[in-house]
Amino acid sequence: MADVVLEHITKNFGSVTAVRDFNLTVHDGEFTVLVGPSGCGKTTTLRIVAGLEEQSSGSVYIGGRKVDDLSPKDRNIAMVFQNYALYPHMNVFDNMAFGLRLRHTPPDEIRRRVNEAAEILGITPFLKRLPRELSGGQRQRVALGRAIVRRPAVFLMDEPLSNLDAKLRTQMRMELLKLYQRLGSTVIYVTHDQVEAMTMGTRIVVMKDGEIQQVAPPQELYDHPANMFVAGFIGSPPMNFLPARLRQDGGRVVAAGDGFQVTLPPEKAALCNAADVVVGVRPEHIVVDDGSVPLSVDGTFEAVVDVVEPLGHEVYLHLAVGGHTVTARVGPAGIRKPGESVRVAFDINAVHAFHPDTGVAYF
Repeated sequence: MADVVLEHITKNFGSVTAVRDFNLTVHDGEFTVLVGPSGCGKTTTLRIVAGLEEQSSGSVYIGGRKVDDLSPKDRNIAMVFQNYALYPHMNVFDNMAFGLRLRHTPPDEIRRRVNEAAEILGITPFLKRLPRELSGGQRQRVALGRAIVRRPAVFLMDEPLSNLDAKLRTQMRMELLKLYQRLGSTVIYVTHDQVEAMTMGTRIVVMKDGEIQQVAPPQELYDHPANMFVAGFIGSPPMNFLPARLRQDGGRVVAAGDGFQVTLPPEKAALCNAADVVVGVRPEHIVVDDGSVPLSVDGTFEAVVDVVEPLGHEVYLHLAVGGHTVTARVGPAGIRKPGESVRVAFDINAVHAFHPDTGVAYF
């Protein structure tokens, strides 16, 4: 395996900058996920690593070797695409063996590698079938097998699960993770799905408009987002944002907004250097009074239930707070009716604050 280093990568398409001054080190054996909305530059970045796209400036290193002038076949990488890219007239065995034959690998070695990869992926019974005779999940396994037999230094995966239905996508996520743990490979994985990113990546690179917003392990991204974009993109349902103004109240610092107020812990309040902030709170950190545990009068406020989404194991309550709507995640016992008035409080130890203009996190 090998590490991958991208130094000051920029890619321009005419007057449009798709990737801007991108710097990243993917460590040997790491599963790194590039995530962001459509058009953020994540696939372009992956294609630059693969050699399928030439950067306008900057350099790419794989295993300590500068590869800017090397063709894709000479970079010791294997790519798995969204559309599988299988040859329809070849059976599974021949699809998996095709790349090895191009490299003049001995037939016995080809047979051994293909059979070994097929065993790992559970597709041995399908080796004589054509792609059209396979399900979507089986075709994706064949595409993975074709990459595995190459034994590359780096696996590059471009939204490989996006064509699968929700249940199969979840199953294939687990299969990919088990495969990664078994092979110990270096993987760069592109997705727009933040759930995929959170469940699969050892580190996540959040991108927006061709630039890196934050690089961190999944839990750190969730607990300590660098800015409002990351906070709103990572997490489902996303973080709630409410404009507020800080004021002193008897030695306390209170963030007060339209229809709510929350007392900030002193150590957090000290980090804010402006009077106006945007308060961020995740749905699970909004406490809705259900009568079982009395809420303190201080710090609670009234909200009106707007929409209820029961999901069985949990319920999403969309609440009108002043002129804003926030989403609370509660247990099944916390279900309410639309139009019902409820008492609400924020978990002050889990509240975030952001600069209203730059979006940068204070805490």
